[in-house]
Amino acid sequence: MAQDLCGALVGFCNPLLDISAVVDDNLLEQYKLKANDAILASPEHLPLFPTLIDSYEAKFLPGGAGQNALRGAQLLLPADSAVFVGAVGEDDYAQKLKGAAEKAGLRTNYMVNKDKPTGTCALLITGPNRSMVANLSAAETYQFSHIAEPSNWKLIEQAKVFYITGFFFTVSPETIDAVAKHALENGKTFTMNISAPFVPQFYKEAVEKTIPYIDILFGNETEAAALAAAFDFGTDDIKVIAKRVADLPRAGDKPRTVVLTQGAQSTVVATSDSDEVRVYAVSPVPSNEIGDTNGAGDAFVAAFLAQHILGQPIDVCVEAGHWLGGEVVRQIGPNYPEGELKFVSSGSFAPSVEKL
Repeated sequence: MAQDLCGALVGFCNPLLDISAVVDDNLLEQYKLKANDAILASPEHLPLFPTLIDSYEAKFLPGGAGQNALRGAQLLLPADSAVFVGAVGEDDYAQKLKGAAEKAGLRTNYMVNKDKPTGTCALLITGPNRSMVANLSAAETYQFSHIAEPSNWKLIEQAKVFYITGFFFTVSPETIDAVAKHALENGKTFTMNISAPFVPQFYKEAVEKTIPYIDILFGNETEAAALAAAFDFGTDDIKVIAKRVADLPRAGDKPRTVVLTQGAQSTVVATSDSDEVRVYAVSPVPSNEIGDTNGAGDAFVAAFLAQHILGQPIDVCVEAGHWLGGEVVRQIGPNYPEGELKFVSSGSFAPSVEKL
């Protein structure tokens, strides 16, 4: 099996070094930030980064949603199964990111920009909430020409499943388009994440162009609401949203699956080939065991994709996602528990089912 899955999962996103700190609401108000949100840094946000380093007990953590997810997936898959692609600078931050990936056994194929530093993401933690402000820097310079090089395109040809975050719409829509079409033409699985409310709000045209190629779409409740608003669904019912997105036009014959998480609440799954919507309860993590919620969504995707690649049904994929998400919220930052990660299904995890 290890040989069969060599390079089976390839992901694209913005590799960022997280600068994480526990702050108070005053800092959020100063920079006009929401307690639970993800935005791109504007010029007025740039002083935030040195402020976290100089005035708070900031921690540097390997981040970037896509790389976080692929690290977790690789920890649950046979050796050499996953490869991550993105752009970094030629600096110490890039080495920290590469080192974290290597520790998890994740291969990286970075495009290196010698003129810009590796991107960073400010993580402002207030209680159970986290506000993310990304300064993409080198990450936003990724170009399709990198993966189009014959030596790199071999990764695409070898892969069976692709995972690209919505954040990448801001960087290289051309890459998303090329990989999506390759997946369709070769019977492979193309998956994406909405990633942040601003993605459907400000990149609706690119999202709309790509949706027909998406086989599995991930998102959370706020991202789903933003997508529904952008597409004029006229509802905030997350079950209806999931089914409406699943039923949007498809480029091929493969059914589409939409997976929407709601933190400690239920996870909703809808598919284009069924009028049933599945609702999966989440086992709560005791409040005294929670480190912070950063990285929980990426961990869910990591475990879901790992089980999907291993041929498991949706119920098991969601169960694994809940399990690993629960493990990560017990850590500080987007970190996985030390030691070997091994998921064992209960064999009895099942959703409630509703017909729409």
